[in-house]
Amino acid sequence: MTDEGMLHTRVAAIEARNARVELDKAWERSLTRRLSIAVITYIAACVFLMVIDADHPYLGALVPMGGYLLSTLALPWMRTMWERKHA
Repeated sequence: MTDEGMLHTRVAAIEARNARVELDKAWERSLTRRLSIAVITYIAACVFLMVIDADHPYLGALVPMGGYLLSTLALPWMRTMWERKHA
């Protein structure tokens, strides 16, 4: 393979990797991911609260789900503050 061919192959590999990284970043920040985790958290908390026979498990399960959603809202702000400090 020529140097030009090897260079083209390496560039194509880098571009493919960059596309995967960008897709991963998009997933990490997506509303779909956040809502999926919130729903899974709510269901897990409901099941746990029912198993331990807690009062009002459906209402009580809102607490960890709400905490998760609030944390996802605060994280971008905290990241911005961290980046300013460490940049």
